[in-house]
Parts: sequence; C-alpha cells; structure tokens
Amino acid sequence: MGEARNAQEQDINQLLKVRREKLAALQENDKDPFKITKYDVTHHSLEIKDGFDSLEGQSVSIAGRVMSKRVMGKASFCNVQDIQGNIQSYVARDSIGEEVYADFKKYDVGDIVGIRGEVFKTKTGEISIHAAEVTLLSKSLQILPEKYHGLVNTDIRYRQRYTDLIMNEEVKDTFVKRSRIISSIRRYLDGQGFLEVETPMLVSNAGGAAARPFETHYNALDEDVKLRISLELYLKRLIVGGMERVYEIGRVFRNEGLDTRHNPEFTLMELYQAYTDYNGMMDLTENMFRHVAQEVCGTTTVTYGGIEIDLGSPFKRVTMIDAVKEYTGVDFDLVKDTEEAKRIADEKGVHYEARHTKGDILNLFFEEFVEEHLVQPTFVMDHPVEISPLTKRKPDKPDYVERFELFITCREMCNAYSELNDPIDQRARFAAQEEAFAAGDEEANHTDEDFLNALEIGMPPTGGIGYGIDRLVMLLTDSPAIRDVLLFPTMKTLGGSDGAKKVEKAASSEVKTEAKPAEKIDFSNVKIEPLFEEMVDFETFAKSDYRAVKIKDCVAVPKSKKLLQFTLDSCGMLISAVHEEGGHEGLNLLMVDNRIPAGAKLY
Repeated sequence: MGEARNAQEQDINQLLKVRREKLAALQENDKDPFKITKYDVTHHSLEIKDGFDSLEGQSVSIAGRVMSKRVMGKASFCNVQDIQGNIQSYVARDSIGEEVYADFKKYDVGDIVGIRGEVFKTKTGEISIHAAEVTLLSKSLQILPEKYHGLVNTDIRYRQRYTDLIMNEEVKDTFVKRSRIISSIRRYLDGQGFLEVETPMLVSNAGGAAARPFETHYNALDEDVKLRISLELYLKRLIVGGMERVYEIGRVFRNEGLDTRHNPEFTLMELYQAYTDYNGMMDLTENMFRHVAQEVCGTTTVTYGGIEIDLGSPFKRVTMIDAVKEYTGVDFDLVKDTEEAKRIADEKGVHYEARHTKGDILNLFFEEFVEEHLVQPTFVMDHPVEISPLTKRKPDKPDYVERFELFITCREMCNAYSELNDPIDQRARFAAQEEAFAAGDEEANHTDEDFLNALEIGMPPTGGIGYGIDRLVMLLTDSPAIRDVLLFPTMKTLGGSDGAKKVEKAASSEVKTEAKPAEKIDFSNVKIEPLFEEMVDFETFAKSDYRAVKIKDCVAVPKSKKLLQFTLDSCGMLISAVHEEGGHEGLNLLMVDNRIPAGAKLY
C-alpha cells in the first residue's frame, strides 16, 4: 500500500512539473498567459444554448475553464465551463492556424481559455462553437480531481471551496440560489416600506441573544470589545429615533460549537416595525417565505430531505404550552410552581439545573419532546418570560410573553417578539439576566445602560423578528448541513505546512487504494475477564466490526452538563462505557495508539 501511494505521488509530482515546463515554454516564446489583462466575452454557455435559433451561424465569444479535451489529429473537441454551465467547442487546425493549434493540443484540463467562433449544431445534435480563435487566458498549474467522481472528500470540499465549485455543478447552483434568495428578501421588504441599515459589529456589550460572544481588543482605544451576537439593540434604537421600519442583513458571531445547524459566524436578518405586534410579524413572515419560495424556486411546495414542505398553505399556530401538552400530556397551566415542575421533569427524565424555574423547565420539555415533530411550518407562540428578556408580557398571562418561533423541518427558522418598550420592566429583566450570569449562565444578557436610556426616551409599540438566513437557504436548496450553504465555513486549522500539503495532495489526486484483506485471528482460546462476563458473550462481541476513530475535536454541548460533542476524522463511532468509581460517574473511551490509522480494523 505504501509503495503504491509513493508511486502515485511521484506520478503527480511529474505531472505538476510538466505543467510548469509548459508555462515556461510559453513565456520563453512571448506567449505568457498571465500578461493578458482582459478578454471580451459576448455570451455565456446557457445563453447560447437557449438562444440557438437566433444565434446559429453567428459569431460569439466565450471564456471559461477547460473541463475535458479530445485531440483527434487535425481537429479536436473541448468542453468549456463558465458561470452558467458548459458548452462544447470544435477546434480545427485549418480554422485557427497550425501554430495556434499546436499550442492548443498542449493545453491542460483546468486551463482557462477564451474562444471566438460560430454557433452550430454537430451531427449528434449538440450545440457547439466552431472555433476561429482560441486564446489561453490562464495556465492551471494544479491538477483537478478526476472528472467522473468529482470532488467527494467533504473536508477538502469545505476547505477548498474553489475546487468544489469547479467540480460540483450542484454546489455552484446552491450558491447562485443563495444570492437570489437574499435579493428576493430585499425586494420584498423594500416593497413593504422597510429601510435597510447597517449597525456596529464591534460592541462593548454584546446583547440581544443568549450566546457567548467572541472577545477582542481595540488597540487605538485600549479597550476590550466583543463581536456582536445579534442586531437587535441597535435596530431598536433606530425605532426610537423615528425610523419606523428597518432591517439589516449581516454577519453575527457566537462562540459556540459547530454542528449541522450551527456555525460560529453566520448571516442573520433582523427587522423591526413600529405600531405592530408579534401577530403582524407572523403575517409578514408567512407572506415573505411564500414570496421568496415562489420567486426563487418557482413553487411554494419545496422538497427537503425527501419530504414535501408546504409553504403555500396557512402556517399552523400553537402555544408552547399546548404543544408540550399535545406530545407529553403535561399541562403546564396546571403546574403550580417550580418545585412541581422539577418533580414532573424528574418523572419524565428531563435534565435541568438547580437555577431553572418553571418557565425554563417548560422550554426544556419543548426542546426534548416537541421540536422533532415540527416538520411542516409551525408558529410556536407565547414563551415563558424567563427565556425572553426583551419581550413584552402577555396582558392576561404575565408569566408568558408575546413571542413566537417558526419551526420547519424540526428546525427553528426565526424568532419574533412584541418588543418590550417599558424601560422599568426592561431594567428588571436585565437584573434577572445578571443574576443568571452570576449563577453560571454564560449566555445571559448584560445590562445595557444606553439602550435603557433610549427606551426611557420612548419606543412605540413594535414588532421585531430575527431570521437565520443560512437555515432558509438550507430549506430552499435541500441542503442537509449549514456548511453546504456557507462558501467558506469555519474549519479547524490544519497543523502546520505539512497538514496543508497533505490536503493539497489529496485534492489533486484523491488516491484510491485497496484495503488489505483482514488477517484471520484464532479467538478459540480467548477468555473473558469475570468483570465483563455478564455484560456480553464473546461470540456476539467477536462478530462486531470495530474500527479506530481519530478524534479531531471535543467541545461541551451548550446548556448541558453531561453531553460532549466529538468531531471524528473518519466514519465510525466512539466506544465508551459509563463507569462509577468512588461515587463518581465517568465516561471511559477506548484509546488506541497514535500509530494506528483511523478506520483500521480492531480485534
């Protein structure tokens, strides 16, 4: 296996060397492609194909990357890929000249070319360009992944998105659609009289959401600052200032774990509208989601993970209490106090912390038992006041607030309030958040005196809402993970230059090697230690397939004292056991020697 890998690497190095030699020869002959500063493009591939009837026989000029090439003596075919797709070009020696054709034959897959010629249709019916002129615009010095398999290594795809965009057409389509989604949102809100604004990213007090901020230092002011976790508090200041409808689409930063739904930096949109409440926000959200789906996807029925999601019908509306009652049978309206809530939580196996109150436990029940059922669009309304420090209380139920979250495909898509505009109540809420922070809640809000001053000046009744743009893009592009809709997702830095080289080599070659057949081992004389004899019989254990797994990262799961999130370097699972010793319960992981590669068979 090692010899095959070395031979493959030598072959790749030789091919890379040849490409540089070709570039050197071009430069020696005063044909350096990197000296070209522009190329006049008249059409793109899809325009030519869609407009063939009017363009047949006409001269066009295209530019793009050579994705394949077939040389057949005096004539050749090449496939050129641009932003819209790809198109075939017929390149003949008699049409472009002997010298240019000789250069063309030396071009490599990955080179960027400009082609001018007439539009025609081949005998097989493929719309093509009969080249009259071919210009090398940029020389590719690296080798693209093998075209039939594309780029499949997800780690490399995320780290080298530029290669991913070249090799995987559907990836490019996703990001084109992402741009169209954001443009559609802007058009809708602009049509509703909203103003797009920009607010600070570096703030002294990162409030407006329950999250840990990233911290940095402002050298010029000699002051510690934070990256914003929300857009809320500054946008509300603008409502105070008389800007009745405002929105912002911008990056926010939360110092939390990475998973299929979360990235430490992501795109958030928040909007605020004076003289309305959370019911008005529900109506706006429902209408906007339909508008965007229809405009971008051409339908209000979209498919996600094989399930049809109906955005055209009225969205379901249910209170958090009723939702919990539906799936657990527990009616929190009948729960008298925190003590009773904790007792019921113990009975249902719901983990809570000592500081948690009745409202916190209601939310824990919702997360544990309800979220997984909310596939179709559902507004979950009327949250407990304990988890909603910036929201107006319900007049008839002061322990609850006028807040909703929209769930689709079991994921929270947005969060909205009837905004709290009582400065006295807001100060009390901030004080409660400070107490929660002192009790160990690192995500609690801190008192913002300037924001309180703005409220004291006076803020009208206001509805506000925050949308996770990335999750909306995931829904409308049928993308399973947030990294699939982020051009450059957050990744753990590779170790040193050697690590980077390994990724480059893997991207260039994606070497496939055959695994050696597993060595047969005689287990007939193996004895089980008495401690484990009653847990599993050896025959069952021996039939199992165990493989080494490299742990790349381990972080604590937010809001949990027991759960850990592992990032693995290969497919597999962690072999672990809960073991009690000295009155303390611990998680024991099976550890293997560093020399054993991830994926290796274990006996």
